Amino acid sequence: MADEILHVAPTSAEPNPELAGDQPSEEQKRDNVLRLAFGNDEAKMHEFCRLIDDAVPGCHRVVLRGSAVTGRRWRDGAPFDSDGPGTSDLDLTLVGDEPIKLFSITGFFVPGVHSRPVSKDDPEIAPDLIPLREKLMAMVGRPVNIQASRDVVMHFRGDLLGQPYYVLIDHLPRPPAESTP
Repeated sequence: MADEILHVAPTSAEPNPELAGDQPSEEQKRDNVLRLAFGNDEAKMHEFCRLIDDAVPGCHRVVLRGSAVTGRRWRDGAPFDSDGPGTSDLDLTLVGDEPIKLFSITGFFVPGVHSRPVSKDDPEIAPDLIPLREKLMAMVGRPVNIQASRDVVMHFRGDLLGQPYYVLIDHLPRPPAESTP
């Protein structure tokens, strides 16, 4: 994860009113993630990412989806943590071939392509992810649901269907920068 200067949003758990539009900017998504999921604690966010990186080698991208990104539940528009502190979950998606291998055949919406989330209701679909899930939940003080997908699913959901997500970890190779003569 590259070191960068990060903009810190207000400390309130209220959703960012700027996200009322169709597609939030990367800065808006990052502000919400930092504020809502990590309590404006950048060190906590970096440690969260380090734990994932250490536990899931071969994962080339990790994204957060859902109300931690948008500030509101998609189902009813309720604000993040509207049922009390720590009640909204974090929807974590591990992207790549290796994370897909961590799920049993019964743990998929589309076998080998898009898993169901490991949650308190479905821990047996990816037992090797349970220790990571427990560490992440202890760190952030809320449920963390973990699923795995291939790049094509993230492209479809995010780019074609417009479902916002925020990239926490990106190990994808970057094309070389074009040089100007």
